[in-house]
Amino acid sequence: MAEIRKCSFCGGDIEPGTGKMYVKKDGTVFNFDTSKCYKNMIELKRVARTTEWTEKAQAEKAARLKAAEKKE
Repeated sequence: MAEIRKCSFCGGDIEPGTGKMYVKKDGTVFNFDTSKCYKNMIELKRVARTTEWTEKAQAEKAARLKAAEKKE
């Protein structure tokens, strides 16, 4: 059975038979669900933590808000 992979940039699910796989010279494998994610990470060299629409950025924002709430 084919497995559902996660996008290396946004964290979204990739259905079997779709998406794009990018392999670097050192053997690191990146999986992308859309060309938007591929362009942001590879071509534009953006970081997922600082891109608002990614799961990583949303999780970091939630953690910051929770820490600020605890601090008060």
